[in-house]
Amino acid sequence: MLGNVADELCVLRGMQTDTEAHTTAIRQINTGAPVQVRPSMGAWIVYGLGTENSNMPGFITIRPSLTGDAGSPQNFGAAFLPAIYQGTPVGLAKSEEPAAIDYSRNEKLTPGLQGRQMEMLRSLNREFLARTPDSAMEGMIESFELAFRMQSEAPGLMDLSKESKATHRLYGIEAKETKDLGQQCLLARRLVEAGVRFVQVNDDGWDHHASIREGLPKKCRQVDRPIAGLITDLKARGLLEDTLVIWGGEFGRTPFDQDLSLGKAPEENRGREHNPRGFTMWLAGGGVKGGLVHGATDDFAFRAVDGKVHMHDLHATILHLLGLDHEKLTYRYSGRDFRLTDVYGRVVTEILA
Repeated sequence: MLGNVADELCVLRGMQTDTEAHTTAIRQINTGAPVQVRPSMGAWIVYGLGTENSNMPGFITIRPSLTGDAGSPQNFGAAFLPAIYQGTPVGLAKSEEPAAIDYSRNEKLTPGLQGRQMEMLRSLNREFLARTPDSAMEGMIESFELAFRMQSEAPGLMDLSKESKATHRLYGIEAKETKDLGQQCLLARRLVEAGVRFVQVNDDGWDHHASIREGLPKKCRQVDRPIAGLITDLKARGLLEDTLVIWGGEFGRTPFDQDLSLGKAPEENRGREHNPRGFTMWLAGGGVKGGLVHGATDDFAFRAVDGKVHMHDLHATILHLLGLDHEKLTYRYSGRDFRLTDVYGRVVTEILA
């Protein structure tokens, strides 16, 4: 359970963001900008650090939502960065099928014939690119070549059956309630271990406007064991000190009841509204102080009053922990330099180990 790894957690209780609408808040936590189309954090990090495994994408997002308030490829896109840095989605939100990379096997051609096919395609694409320079075309060429290389490694990495029964139990995969997120977290560990630079695990169903007394404990039971299993497994394998684990949502919830039926709903059916003014996230490993609680809200748990950490500050701190200066990691586009934190952000030195 998560309580068993509490000494690894650095809890931020003074988180703040700029918007209380799902679409814009989710975009801000992923890209730093609530409205404009900007590169995602994963794209910035792979752009800054490169990849450790040339046979796999540098950025993989597991079961992202592509529809509704939370769904948009912009949340893992590269925007104006070269397309090779965008996230590769694996599986779909709310799908009951195991997350997999589509078309990672070619049943029609041998590797040798595929190699000849790729050589011809590369020649045609380079010839076209020489006549019509286009960054999108460069990204497409690199994506084709990466997809070819992935066929040798991706199928094995995605096969969770290679893990022991003890590992499956650790992540809760044998239980129906924890199976889905358990599979995601175990896959995340396998990808990190294989050198994928940035892995994002997605989990829907936290928008408790109603029936929070039933819905929130249910969600907590679904995620508690898989998350604790991930941290335990990373630490046992010597990966946690070099892997930064980040857990949280786009905002918090209000401390007061929300009655969607205007007074007609019984107390047990009521929920909570969105609250960007003061909420909690946590980090583990990767150079943060374990067993630390930083920041606090007011007496009503409504607004951060101590140890405030804006989303820009969190992004600046994440980049710092990964060895990047958020003010120097820039990309020139449309006549100006852009960065993940725009013109804001400070490194939260109080939480650094």
